[in-house]
Amino acid sequence: MQCDGSFANMANKRTSLTLLVLVGLLAICDALRCNCTECSTTGYQCVTDGACMASTSSINGQEHRIRVCITRDRLVPPGQPFYCLSAEGLLNTHCCYTDYCNSVSLTAPTVTTRPAEDSGFGPGGSWGLVDLVAVIVGLFLFCVLLLVGIFLFHQHQRTYSHRQRLEVEDPSCDHLYLPKDSTLQDLIFDLSTSGSGSGLPLFVQRTVARTIVLQEIIGKGRFGEVWRGKWRGGDVAVKIFSSREERSWFREAEIYQTIMLRHENILGFIAADNKDNGTWTQLWLVSDYHEHGSLFDYLNRYSVTIEGMIKLALSAASGLAHLHMEILGTQGKPGIAHRDLKSKNILVKKNSVCAIADLGLAVRHESVTDTIDIAPNQRVGTKRYMAPEVLDETINMRHFDSFKCADIYALGLVYWEIARRCNAGGVHEEYQLPYYDLVPSDPSIEEMRKVVCEQKLRPNVPNWWQSYEALRVMGKIMRECWYGNGAARLTALRIKKTLSQLSVQEDIKV
Repeated sequence: MQCDGSFANMANKRTSLTLLVLVGLLAICDALRCNCTECSTTGYQCVTDGACMASTSSINGQEHRIRVCITRDRLVPPGQPFYCLSAEGLLNTHCCYTDYCNSVSLTAPTVTTRPAEDSGFGPGGSWGLVDLVAVIVGLFLFCVLLLVGIFLFHQHQRTYSHRQRLEVEDPSCDHLYLPKDSTLQDLIFDLSTSGSGSGLPLFVQRTVARTIVLQEIIGKGRFGEVWRGKWRGGDVAVKIFSSREERSWFREAEIYQTIMLRHENILGFIAADNKDNGTWTQLWLVSDYHEHGSLFDYLNRYSVTIEGMIKLALSAASGLAHLHMEILGTQGKPGIAHRDLKSKNILVKKNSVCAIADLGLAVRHESVTDTIDIAPNQRVGTKRYMAPEVLDETINMRHFDSFKCADIYALGLVYWEIARRCNAGGVHEEYQLPYYDLVPSDPSIEEMRKVVCEQKLRPNVPNWWQSYEALRVMGKIMRECWYGNGAARLTALRIKKTLSQLSVQEDIKV
């Protein structure tokens, strides 16, 4: 079904029943794009699942023109939506249903005068003073409600309110949006080929999340629990946040749905939803399931070959390089820094490559305005993996590259964890966390600062690594990730290229 310009002509000719069907059809097609006089940050454009609206009002003899998006849930009552009504002498409103159709210029409303003997206020008129005051107050209240509604809509759009937007869907309509034979792979494929790369539509997310059957708990953290769930025969991972971690849930879902973020080495996001079980609200984040678990779990269980080490290291660098990269254009992507990179926040896929996860602390860089979008929560990163400039609080929070450099430092520590478990010539070491021999199991910031900043110590790189080219290169990369001066560290893209060359030398197919 195509949602093209013919919808606007249909709306002018059909009855109110046809308009109701039209609105329903719009909900399952591509989002409607409209002009927006209030949306300076998005190029005076907005996107909606409802209608475009143009409105011209006359207040104290001055014309005021407004162009906005109206969401589908506000198009009530069917056939004559409240937000699309004009008010004689005060407001001239036009709603339409094709892209940018609210470009029309509406004339200012005028009051139609009628003979005094038929109607109106004054001698011989049918309106009394009370009637006139009631009409004026009613129109005033209508304008106030309209302006408040527009303001709330823009706030709603800016804050990405999953909770409100998911709740307006009617569960009885799920079959309209999600074919019964669709698998998770089908949905992800459709998403990947649609060009948006920003996540499944919200109504599909809600439908998927609310039909998942939880199977077993597979992990716990400060945010809540992780479960393995089943959806249409396929496994998914369900991260359930505690109610006090709502900001973290909201932020992570928001970051995962950044345009063009989807990448084979970044955890595949599926859905976010809030589920009320009658006692409390559960905050769900649904993603791809990887049976190997985190890189931390994987390295504790297994040693790796030289080939396995290079695949893990290269895939982690590829994921981080894509995260850091800014893609320009209308379908572009802002640069993103992780801020909590560690082996527990990297998953190992079935083909033994990495996927970066847990983006709840990530920051985005908007290059057009040169602003950094920092999440408004009180969590900090993991102390053991904090870069020197983070530990001693000298990091420049206004400079986005500072956050990327801190990620690189943490990546170097992850590489040290991987390389220690590399079985070369029958030799490998037991798994340990970075700085295991220098700080306690749960170090304080002060303890880490003393070791990393004052004593300038780094994890030990064994001399025997020099006997193997792959381990020698890994050791060199680590040292260049650990410089005290963040600006001197390698970039994720440089690390990716170096490891790609190493994989060619070692004749490894990645």
